[in-house]
This record gives sequence, C-alpha cells and structure tokens, in this order.
Amino acid sequence: MKLPYKKYLALLLPAVVAVVLYSCSKVEDYNDIVSGDTTKPDVVKNIQVTSGPGSAVITYDLPQSDNILYVQATYKINDRITRQSKSSYYSDTIHVNGFAKSQEYTVTLHTVSRANVMSDPVDVKVTPQTPPYLEARPTIFTKADFGGINIALQNPSASDIGVIAIAKNSVTKQFEIVNQNYTSMEQISYSLRGYDTVDTEFGFYITDRWQNISDTFFTTVKPIYETLMDKSRFSRYILGTDVPTGFGWEIENIWNGNTGSPGYHTTQPISPLVWPAVITFDMGRAAKLSRYTIWNRGIDGSGNWLWQAGAPQSWTIWGRESNPVDETLPHGPGSPGVGQTSSNGWINLGTWTLPAKPSGLPNPQYTNTDLDFWNAGFSFNFDLELPKVRYIRFQCLENASLTNNFFNIAELSFWGDPR
Repeated sequence: MKLPYKKYLALLLPAVVAVVLYSCSKVEDYNDIVSGDTTKPDVVKNIQVTSGPGSAVITYDLPQSDNILYVQATYKINDRITRQSKSSYYSDTIHVNGFAKSQEYTVTLHTVSRANVMSDPVDVKVTPQTPPYLEARPTIFTKADFGGINIALQNPSASDIGVIAIAKNSVTKQFEIVNQNYTSMEQISYSLRGYDTVDTEFGFYITDRWQNISDTFFTTVKPIYETLMDKSRFSRYILGTDVPTGFGWEIENIWNGNTGSPGYHTTQPISPLVWPAVITFDMGRAAKLSRYTIWNRGIDGSGNWLWQAGAPQSWTIWGRESNPVDETLPHGPGSPGVGQTSSNGWINLGTWTLPAKPSGLPNPQYTNTDLDFWNAGFSFNFDLELPKVRYIRFQCLENASLTNNFFNIAELSFWGDPR
C-alpha cells in the first residue's frame, strides 16, 4: 500500500507547486503599480462637492478600469502656494484643504494610470467656508495684565492655528516677533509678561499650517505692575484644621528658594485622615496676586516622583486679607466659585489641575522633555478681579497617586502688586 501512495504523492506534488507559483505570480501582478498599458485613462464623472472650513470634499465615480492607480487634485490655495492631493483607486473621495479665503477656487482633477499616464483634466469649482485662521481673527480680545498683556480668542473648529505676537524692539523701534503660540484649543487665553508699566503697542496675527496669514490686530496697553512676593516675609500660620507635617519636611521649605527636595510633606498617611488636606501660611503682606508657580517633588535620592505619589493632582487656593478664621473649607459641587467666599470669609482664588505629561508615557517612564517640563514648575494665573489677600490656604483635592491620604510640595512662588 505504501508504493501506490508515494507514486500518487510524487505525481501530485508538481501540480501543487505549479498552482502555488501561479497564485504568487497573480498576487504580485495585482500589487505591482507598474503597467505596460499606456492608454490614457478616462476622467472621473458624477462629481459632487461638499464645502468645509477652508476645505472641500470632492466625490466622484471612477472610470471602469483596472488600470487606474489614483486620482490627483491640483489647486492653488493662495497667491503663492499650489498644492496637490491624491486619493487611491480604492476611494471615491478626495480632500482639498488649506484655502486662504472663502471664495471660488478651481481644482483640477486627473485620473492617473498604473503606467503613470494622466487623463484629460477636469476642472471643479469649490467654494470653501471661512478658514479657521480667519474665523479666529475677529474674536481677538486683549487687555492689560500684570507685567504685560492678556490675549484671548476663539477657535471654534479646534483647528491647528498659530497666534503670532509682535512688538517694537526697544533699540531698532521696528516690530518683531516676540511670541508664537501654536494650539488647537477651542478657547485660547494666555499672557505675555516681562514688560514695564508704560504704554506698549502689540500686534497679533493668526496663521495656519499652510502659511496663510491674517491681517494684524494692533493694540496699545499699559501693563499692570507686578513683582515677586518677598518670601523673606512668609511664615507659617497653622490653623486647627491644617494637616500635620511629616518626615521633617516643614512648611517653611516651600518658600526657601529650593525647588528640589526637601520640600513640604504631610504625614503619610494622614492620621486621623481628613481630606481634602489643607495647609496655611502668611505672606507677611497683602497683595493683589497675579500669578504663581508650583514646583513638585521630582527625582531625588529616594526615587522618581514625576506625575506620581504625593504631587497635588488638583487643588484650590484660598486667601484673605485679614482675620484668618479657621474652618473646614468646602469642596466639590455647591462650593464657592472663584472670587466667592466660604462661610468664614475665605476667598476662592481658583482651582487648578496638574498638567499632563508631554510624552504621555505611563509612569514611571519619562523623557528628557518630560523632566524639563516638570523641573521648570507649573505656572498659573489668578483672575484679575480678585481682591488683595495676605493669608493663603492650599487645599489639596487629589494627589497624583489618587491615594488621597498625603501630599507634598517643593516650592511656591507668588507674583502680584503689594503696593
């Protein structure tokens, strides 16, 4: 019985190999974009256009041919730049974008064969909606800020735009770029600082990733005076509801000028546990605060604490000018908003959240960019309408590890007008 089986197998094997080789050959031919067929392909038909912000979507019917490789769109987006977009033969849609204005443009379509032969051109008229960079331009709003200017604007489509700031060089008296803020946020608000309290002219224009540029918004503001609060005046002011100190990391460490370890640390865990945890101190002088920077425990001899452990994840800062009465501060839904007071007169100065790790890597992984971002400290602005305060209560709502039973801070700096 073995011999006939071997004979049958010997006869079958060449046939199987032949089939496999033929199949491989057909697959290679199917994927091969090179063709000897130099026939000019037919054009696309049944073209339809849907407009979007600074863009359009063109749909069409492809020619009935296996020799089509892609469809190419060629178009000018402004007076300087011509773009091309391509869509494979698997699709019946091509996107064209980057248009500088909401006006009629001509898009030229070609079908392209596998032999790189183009069809006759087909011109399509598109009228994009207002591009995002021009949509954002009229919403620019500026006002004087501490040490500079605050600029706010809206980006409703959350598109990638750039807000470019210009100001006069003090020597050449010519305008030059002083700041470039690239973002896709819908609501944009930030401040430029470091300017004297004299009338200063600024200009702002909006750009996009296709090098389109809006006209310039000019404004003159007189920056509001601010100075770094004198930390030599700071002192502890312990109230009954403050959490206890642990590990010898005393509260004085958060204004000693050292942004590394040791800083301030609660006991771990806080016992008996009271959460959110609060600490209180006296700046020694009342001021209308403009901003602050917080530094958290980073990498030290005992480990890597970036975006983990006791770093505050979310927190509220409370303040008052005099009579620092103790109370369990409110938190959560129904608690006082910014500028509003607690039952015993503590003013809510704002609630903030720890910025995300730039790399997005899981803990404990990090990049050099992450480390630089962390070590620079995180800066936040106070509302310009807040009153003067002297006494500060720092209320930790969550820690980075979400154990919510301890927290630590390396350093705090405040700026404002104490005059």
